[in-house]
Amino acid sequence: MRSLLRTLCLTMLTALSMTGTTALAAADTKLAPLTIYHIEGRRSERLVWLCEEIGRPYQLEYKRGNIVGSMATIREISPLMPVAPTVRYGDLVMVESGAIIELILAREGGQGLVPPVDSADYAYYLQWMHFAEGSFASRVIADYRVEMLNVQKPNLGYKLVDSEAVLKFADAFLAKNPYFGGSNFSAADIMMLFPTNFAAGMNVVDLAEFPNVATWKQKVESRPAYKKMLEVARPDGLVGSPKPLPKKE
Repeated sequence: MRSLLRTLCLTMLTALSMTGTTALAAADTKLAPLTIYHIEGRRSERLVWLCEEIGRPYQLEYKRGNIVGSMATIREISPLMPVAPTVRYGDLVMVESGAIIELILAREGGQGLVPPVDSADYAYYLQWMHFAEGSFASRVIADYRVEMLNVQKPNLGYKLVDSEAVLKFADAFLAKNPYFGGSNFSAADIMMLFPTNFAAGMNVVDLAEFPNVATWKQKVESRPAYKKMLEVARPDGLVGSPKPLPKKE
């Protein structure tokens, strides 16, 4: 009897010593089915990249080379908010790539893509996870649209939001840290690459002026999981991307 009680106590102490996400992952190793509804070259790439990084099974749904067809599929799943990504995670239907990434990593374990909560890196990891869309993407897309109007109608005189200030902020951080998650590659880097590529690809900014961001971009795009994402989620390159701005002289 004493031996049984001792075994039970040790088991309980071991479980209590685990972090919440680790204990959850250990308690339920059966992963919820995940379907990613995708459009080539859109933010849904983040979910594919994440799954490839952590070896997480997923089903990818899109019509190759057919943005209208891919969007029609998404509308069937999420008619009130048809965006890419839309995912079916178990019984849930969700949008917002950052929220989906955080949910998967919280429920299934950080898989090395989340710094320890008590580490110095964790605060910056959270900052860049949310900065990617909240400050970065919003400014870059606004500047792209404003500059495109200025190109089409030069006399309108619309003012830019100033994407360059955002890149300066990011470049200064990367001067002291190899990744946006701090010391190691993390989900924050997955979040930050999309607006970086949009800014550079649409000629909103010149990455040559931000060498730390350029070096980081090359480094994360060389990862095997990123290359695998391109293979399965963007087999024909960018499909139906917006027209780039004229390059600044």
